[in-house]
Amino acid sequence: MSSFRTAPRQVGANSIGRDDDLTLIELIWKEGQIEQWIRFGHPVSEEHIDQLRRCFGFPPGAIFGVNRWAANAYGTVLSRFDILRAARPGIPMQTLPYLRTGGTLLLSTHGWPKVERVLQAVDAIEGLGIDPADASPDYWRHLHNRLASAQPAHFYTRMQHRAWLKRRSFGP
Repeated sequence: MSSFRTAPRQVGANSIGRDDDLTLIELIWKEGQIEQWIRFGHPVSEEHIDQLRRCFGFPPGAIFGVNRWAANAYGTVLSRFDILRAARPGIPMQTLPYLRTGGTLLLSTHGWPKVERVLQAVDAIEGLGIDPADASPDYWRHLHNRLASAQPAHFYTRMQHRAWLKRRSFGP
C-alpha cells in the first residue's frame, strides 16, 4: 500500500479559522493503526492540531482525494478512498465525519480491491502529466459508478481533459 502514498504538500501554518469559505478536513496518522492522508489536491492551509491530527483547508471548488486506512491486531479493518470537491456557497453538499462544512462527493469507495483501482486511475492520470486535482469531476463520477456496478471504467485521456478545460473556461 505504501507505494501509492504521497505525503501531503507542506503549506504555511495559517490560522485555519480565519477564512470561513474553506472546507476543512481533519486527518489522523497513528502509524500502523489509523493512517489518513491527502493523496492529491492543493490545500491552502494546514494546522497541526496535535501529534496525531492535522487539519487542511481547501478553497471552494477545489478537488482533492483522501485515502483512509485502519487496522487492528488481525489486519486491515478499513480501506477507503473519497474524492471530493470543496463546498461552494449555494451548492448542495454532503457531510462526512472528517469534513467541515462539507463538499460534493465525486467518488467514494471502500475495500482494498476498489481502492486499488482508484489509486491506479490516479496514477494513470498523473502518468499523462495531468494533476488529478484538475481532472474532470465527470470522470471521477464515472469511475465511482463503474466501481459500484463492478464494470470496467474508461481511461481518462488527454482529449477528455482538453474538453474539460475548455468547458471549465466558460464558467462554473
